[in-house]
Amino acid sequence: MINPSPLLRRAIQADAIFSGLSAVLLTFGAGEFAPLLNLPEALLRETGLFLIGYAALVGWLGTRPTMPILVTIVIAGNAAWTLASIALLFSAAVSPNLLGEAAIAMQAMMVGVLAEMQFIGLRRSGGAVAV
Repeated sequence: MINPSPLLRRAIQADAIFSGLSAVLLTFGAGEFAPLLNLPEALLRETGLFLIGYAALVGWLGTRPTMPILVTIVIAGNAAWTLASIALLFSAAVSPNLLGEAAIAMQAMMVGVLAEMQFIGLRRSGGAVAV
């Protein structure tokens, strides 16, 4: 268990809020966003569905007085999500329009900033707590 710094706790909570809002928008608005961004509706909806569970997990982590080591997987996952989003832009897997490219780039930057804040917060956190 990790005794979280205030920065780690706030960054995890911000991640839960951002992911929860994204989950709702993508799950219920995929049909409207797909033609607007020129991205596959299934990709948007499935991302939203994944984010529902992710937001619940991260929200739960943000409420714990001490955080399980699972928080390090969340941080690494955010870093991987950022890199995967950038890779998606350079792949032939999708052909987003300019607005779609901007949306992917903006969310990648936001997740990258959250990952960095979480990592810094983790480094500032107290040592492991015995359970």
